[in-house]
Formats: sequence, structure tokens, C-alpha cells
Amino acid sequence: MVRKSADGERSRKPNMREAILFAAEELFSTKGFSAVTVRDIAQAAGANPGSVTYHFKTKDELLLEIYRRHCKPMNLRRAELLAAAKRVRDLQDRLEAIVRAYVLPAFSSGSDLTGGGARFTRLRAIMSAEGNEVTRRIIAQTFDDTSHAFIDAVHDSLPHIPRAEIVWRSHFLLGALYYTLVTPERVSRLSRGDSDGADAGDAIEQLVKATVASLQAPALDRATPSQRRSTPPTKSLAGSGHAPK
Repeated sequence: MVRKSADGERSRKPNMREAILFAAEELFSTKGFSAVTVRDIAQAAGANPGSVTYHFKTKDELLLEIYRRHCKPMNLRRAELLAAAKRVRDLQDRLEAIVRAYVLPAFSSGSDLTGGGARFTRLRAIMSAEGNEVTRRIIAQTFDDTSHAFIDAVHDSLPHIPRAEIVWRSHFLLGALYYTLVTPERVSRLSRGDSDGADAGDAIEQLVKATVASLQAPALDRATPSQRRSTPPTKSLAGSGHAPK
């Protein structure tokens, strides 16, 4: 049997690279990264495994390209909106604009290829939960710069809140953003139809308002490291004879 070379396949199917990217994104978003093989991707794309390695060399590079093509325009838009938000004079309005600068790009381009959408958001959530070294590196490489810029802008607006606490609260925002994009039907169901979870405009405003309130909450009253070391550990519920309430 004569096998077609990767070059021959590329000339025969000029969109093969796109087909591979689409297939990989779909598989990664449903099965995770570790469970998917190059052969799985090739089969889903109607290609041979050699074509996958020809275009992307490794599965790691394929995942990185998926992140790049979705997140580059998202991060650029976030940077533009954040720069404008930081020029707002009123502190309350500025904080809302900063949060909106982070949230809006995840929704506004959710229906096109380069903007994200539910499938890529689902992929991001699965990659974050899977947490292997490859996905951690790619996520950090793709998002850490814009995340630091967002956190620093919030901290500049709320200097009395320790930066570490702002990191925690922005972490919660990211989880809420994932869940809102992936499961909008839950809002429609639990509100008994009073809210439409698929209404992007409403979702954005709800996320912005909730996040701003979270960011403005008082800082935790933390004990100093010496106080934590000197505080005796509490007895466990099992050893105290008391059942949990």
C-alpha cells in the first residue's frame, strides 16, 4: 500500500491544520489532555498521525497553539480595556471598569474562532483541574502577564487590601467565569425562568457587581506568623467527643 506523505496530504487538504486543531480542541475539552493520544486526534481529524506531528511536532505544541489562537486576541482586548479603565478618576467606577476589562473579552467574542466560547472555556477548566506539568506551564505562559496586570490594577485601586488577598479573590472570579460560561442553563433552571443564563450582558454585569463587592470586602484579620506558631492546635472533632453541628 502506498502511503501519502505529510507534504502530499497537506497539498491535498489545505485545511488539514485547521481540522487537526479543531479535533484536538474538541477532544481535549471532553477527555482532558493526558487521556488523548496523537492517534486519537489524527483519527478525529481524518488525518494520519504523521500529519499531526508534521504540523505541530508534539501534542504539547498542539495544545499551546490552541491556547495562543484563542487567548492572544482575548489578552490584547483585556489590555486595551484595562488601560482605559485605569484612567477613570472615580475609584468605584475605576474598580468596576477594571473588573469589566477582565470579564468582557471572555464573553464578547465567545461565538467566533479566536475568542473562546463554551468549548474553549470547558477546555481551560479541564486543563486547570488536570494540573499536569505541561498544562500548568502553558496556562502560566498564556495568562500570567495579563493576570498580574489585572491584580496590580485592582491593588492600586484598593491599596488597603493585601495583594495576596486580591489574588485569592481574582482566583474566585476565574472560577465563576468558567462556570458561568460553561453551564448557563443552571441559572435559568434555578431562577425558574426569571433569569436567562445565556444572556451575556446580564451575566457580565452580575459577575462585575459580585466581584467588585468581593474585592471591597474587609481584609482577613490574620494572625502574625509568631502568633500562629504559638497558638496550640485545636482538638479534632473526633477526639473531642462532639459531633459536627
